[in-house]
Amino acid sequence: MERKVKYNAEFKLHCINEVLKNNRSISAVSKENNFDRSNLRKWISFYLHYGREGLLPRKNQKYTLDFKLKVLGRIKKKSLSLREACVEFNIPTISVIIEWQNSYNDQGISGLECKPTGRPKSMTIKRAKKKSDKPLTREEELLLEIESLKCENALLKKYNALVQAAEMKNLKRKP
Repeated sequence: MERKVKYNAEFKLHCINEVLKNNRSISAVSKENNFDRSNLRKWISFYLHYGREGLLPRKNQKYTLDFKLKVLGRIKKKSLSLREACVEFNIPTISVIIEWQNSYNDQGISGLECKPTGRPKSMTIKRAKKKSDKPLTREEELLLEIESLKCENALLKKYNALVQAAEMKNLKRKP
């Protein structure tokens, strides 16, 4: 399922040209087109760094563990802002990096590893053990017989308890 893209590349390019070529302010263009100016700042940064391709919508990408560590390391070493890191590494939103930082702080490197999404490919079903074709030894036969006798004994005890309870009910009703 794809994300819904609110602004197409032509609209973004038009707004960027208003700022860069027509020397209009970011605030004026964003107010005129009724969107937040931070979006326009981000679009301009991506456009200046990647050209028209920076404005195209990107499908949900999966990033490798090495890439995530590289981004977090560069943010620490060079004291990059999250917006600068997004532009430098072509990451669509700041929230992606924030999620990586939180996972890394909570769980370490294991928090950055890719997790499988969706339903598991195969369900694990517990199945009864298959009986082997080999004949049972005398000891195994006796153990099975003991087990069946224990079950029978427990069943008879339950039955006797139910019969006694029914008799007690009948005795209480008669007087």
